[in-house]
Amino acid sequence: MNRLKYYIFSFLIVFCLQSCDKDFEEVNTNDYALTEINPALLFANAQRLTSGGFYEAEQTVVQQFVNAYNLGATAGFNFNEDNNIFNVPRWNDNYPGPVKFIEQAIELVKDDPTRSNLYNEIRIWRAYIYMTLVDTYGDVPYSEAGKAYISGLYYPKYDKDEVIYEDLYNEIKSATAALSPDKDQVREELFFGTSGSTAVQVEKWKKLGNSLLLRLGMRYSKLDPSKAASIVQEAFNGGVMATNADNAYILYNATYNNPLNNVIRTGNLYYFYLAEPFVNRLKASSDPRLKYIAGKYADPNQALAQTPDTTMANQFGFPIGYDQTSVRNAPGYRGTSGTGQNYSQVNLRVVGSATAPIFFVTNAQTKLLLAEATFRGWLPAGASSAMDYYKAGVKASMEEYSLYPTVPSPAIPVNAQDSYLSHPEVVYTNANALDRINTQYWIASFGNGAESFANFRRSGYPTLTPNNYNNNLQGGFARRFSYPNEESARNSESYQAAVASFGSDNPLTRIFWDKQ
Repeated sequence: MNRLKYYIFSFLIVFCLQSCDKDFEEVNTNDYALTEINPALLFANAQRLTSGGFYEAEQTVVQQFVNAYNLGATAGFNFNEDNNIFNVPRWNDNYPGPVKFIEQAIELVKDDPTRSNLYNEIRIWRAYIYMTLVDTYGDVPYSEAGKAYISGLYYPKYDKDEVIYEDLYNEIKSATAALSPDKDQVREELFFGTSGSTAVQVEKWKKLGNSLLLRLGMRYSKLDPSKAASIVQEAFNGGVMATNADNAYILYNATYNNPLNNVIRTGNLYYFYLAEPFVNRLKASSDPRLKYIAGKYADPNQALAQTPDTTMANQFGFPIGYDQTSVRNAPGYRGTSGTGQNYSQVNLRVVGSATAPIFFVTNAQTKLLLAEATFRGWLPAGASSAMDYYKAGVKASMEEYSLYPTVPSPAIPVNAQDSYLSHPEVVYTNANALDRINTQYWIASFGNGAESFANFRRSGYPTLTPNNYNNNLQGGFARRFSYPNEESARNSESYQAAVASFGSDNPLTRIFWDKQ
């Protein structure tokens, strides 16, 4: 009897297995599942998620912005504190997002000759992302970054900052040279995908690649001037951005809001103010951009519901080195306003709008770098004068404001631009060339804190007085961000090796190109 039961049971198992196997693939296939990934869409998402900086981090270091309140968690670069909250954003905005998408997209297209333009555009933008990571932290995961899904590398090593830069130089050069109007058009990408033709798109990406190469070359200006000059000449000869139509930027909308402005629009608004050195510099030169950048509100905590006062004479930046209590002892203390401080905030209708663009590499920045390169004698015959590049860079910056919401076109008329350039605080001379050029770069890069911070360290301009709230920075400026605390736990072995190689992990440690 037991044997009969065994045979019956065995028969039933075989029958069921055969029945279950029939049409197995069809029955267990989800008709709506994603079976292929378009790498161009991964690339577009990487562009959209690329971070331009963080008001409370880079733009606070370079004294354009400040969180005036010292409430423990709010203490960071505003009070010379090494706070993980403000060290994290650039890392977390890039590695889990753009880096992951970029590396996956490259894996999908690198061996596909029909998508060579897509492949090389991705490589150029990959170089931009890693360049900002190196500029911010120094040694970072590079050769093994973003490879968890692709290669099972869950604990990437940190590569040396100078080694990464060497590879970025090669990547930008070779990717830019490989772009061809006879190859594929990439309509999905966000910078020039709607430019009309493959030839136009390729031309603009070549200019972007060479402009990024120019920026990279200028980073060597203190470390190795000869190398800087050589790279700058290569970039110039290749063809850099010529007009604002070449700018690399993202426009935002009601669905995808400007991520930089998210905090100052959705947090405690009365915490956030423009910094006194920035406002004073714009006021001292009667800068017509100020009305689009700054606004005074009767109650800072209700700024979103109010129309800002943009009168130049009424704009005052919050003084550096003070908090909400000690500011009462600051020279020219202006008191409180509503539930906040009686100082200028970001104009939330224009620069601080939820739909304001974010600029990454611009004609204005490029022209100003060319002005400095010309002044240093690094450009070949046939280049314009340093003064002409300087004037063109300032004008290009002013013309960008036409892309912001609520701003008329032209944002700043030509006669107002010319008047500004003739102001004693702005006019170019060889005696003050480096100061004037890089001060304008500082202004032109407002809203791109990563680049403001990098160029300030590289050039030493504008001349700013260190924040002496305490002596944590030994009377100087932060030179980099510390690594996120999470790295010491999640990627401990690589983190420890990086710190040992780098020498330390604090804001005073200089990255390779930032020599004293």
